[in-house]
Amino acid sequence: MSNFFVFVVALAVSLLFSACRREEANEQSRQKWSTQHSVDFNQELSVRENLKINTFLAHYTHLKMQQTPSGLRYMIYQKGSISEPLAREGQQALVRLKVGLLDGTTCYQTKPEEIERITIAHSEKESGVHEALQFMRKGDCAKLILPSYLGHGLLGDRSKIPPQSILYIDIQLIELQ
Repeated sequence: MSNFFVFVVALAVSLLFSACRREEANEQSRQKWSTQHSVDFNQELSVRENLKINTFLAHYTHLKMQQTPSGLRYMIYQKGSISEPLAREGQQALVRLKVGLLDGTTCYQTKPEEIERITIAHSEKESGVHEALQFMRKGDCAKLILPSYLGHGLLGDRSKIPPQSILYIDIQLIELQ
């Protein structure tokens, strides 16, 4: 019985020390996270999202989207009056939106009888939407694809949009004020 007791105590001490060493290793790895790690992570995420977007667009060949330097993809599929000026930063845009994911899930949608008001570049809407509006005129309808960094980022919206989600948006610019 005493050999068994010694074995159990030795095992317990061994497990305790190994657990402490694992905690120290975890703490050291947490301390080693740097700005460069963040940059690398974001670059890798951007590459993966770009691959997903390109795969989506290869499947839906009717979507002839333009890409901006920020990574926004947009296609104006219904044009308003060409005599109307392009939307500008600071203007109020009255819009209808359908916000979804690339898999077809609808996250948010403006009701047909409602209109959403966005102050371009000055409201809390996704930054990719603000950028896209500045390519649009009153009466235009567009489809947008926003990488997560132009949408809700790493965390999502903590409601209907999951973390790191690429957004697929249909937007109608009804009026500019």
